[in-house]
Amino acid sequence: MSAASPDHPVNPADSADPASPGPASPAPAHAPALALTGVTGYLGGTVARRLAEAGTPLRLLARRPQAAPRVPGSCALPITYSDTPRVRAVLEGVRTLLMVSAHESPSRVEEHRGLISAARAAGVEHVVYTSFYGASTEAVFTLSRDHALTEEALAASGMEVTILRDNFYTDFFVDLCTQGGEIRGPAGQGVCSTVTRADVAEVAAAVLSDPGRWRGRVLDLTGPEDLSMEDITRAVSRRLGRPVPYVDQTLEEAYATRRAWPAEQWEYDAWVSTYTAVRDGEQSGVSGAVEEVLGRGPQSLEDYLDRALTSPPADGSR
Repeated sequence: MSAASPDHPVNPADSADPASPGPASPAPAHAPALALTGVTGYLGGTVARRLAEAGTPLRLLARRPQAAPRVPGSCALPITYSDTPRVRAVLEGVRTLLMVSAHESPSRVEEHRGLISAARAAGVEHVVYTSFYGASTEAVFTLSRDHALTEEALAASGMEVTILRDNFYTDFFVDLCTQGGEIRGPAGQGVCSTVTRADVAEVAAAVLSDPGRWRGRVLDLTGPEDLSMEDITRAVSRRLGRPVPYVDQTLEEAYATRRAWPAEQWEYDAWVSTYTAVRDGEQSGVSGAVEEVLGRGPQSLEDYLDRALTSPPADGSR
């Protein structure tokens, strides 16, 4: 599991549960044909609740099924991201699978390949995968490369695939401002079309409500605007009524400050490349996919701040 950091690039709550699996248990007879992984985190859990509210029966898959959301019409089963007889049995009868990317680690791609292999062997027809905006094996953001390799494995699997490529979360950068008091990193004047976690979850639920419509699609999930780090800190500063700076760092400064948190080299590289990917333009560009799926535009930074923060009075008093 990644070490705690003031600027961890991906929220662990949106990754598949890294804890140890429960006891072996095959899927019960007539278990739902729609299965979701990552249900103990924000993304998978929110999708599960949205679908359950619409009356969709669900097979909730987690390493700790006891931590899965308690929603009507669902069964919770233990699963690991591997190709074993137990995993194949749990996936038996699944037609559509939401595959939330595993918690970042050096073995993540192999874990993904294992689940893809098990899903294919179990007869899964369609996988909806949560990838990353601009996924490429040559990406500056190091964790993006894992997603590109996973997309390649899915393309070679013979299953139908839908790829949800979300950009960095608006929530993440705002949290840096409100919890850490600043954004600090080597992003220069680069811009990023950040997207809210809530929009990503709503898109995933909508896609799973009508998966056939989205087969074969790669959906780039972004907000409605490109934002620099200074754009974000200025907006948060106005809402908080106090300065929230953006501190542009050199690469050397970025690595030096992050080494205050014990971690492995790949983690430092991921933390720093969050910002260099923005600096180099890899996270820029606005997509219309959120509006295409939801029939409304994505939430802007100001929309998100309206809900996340309380604006101070005009005179600055409390």
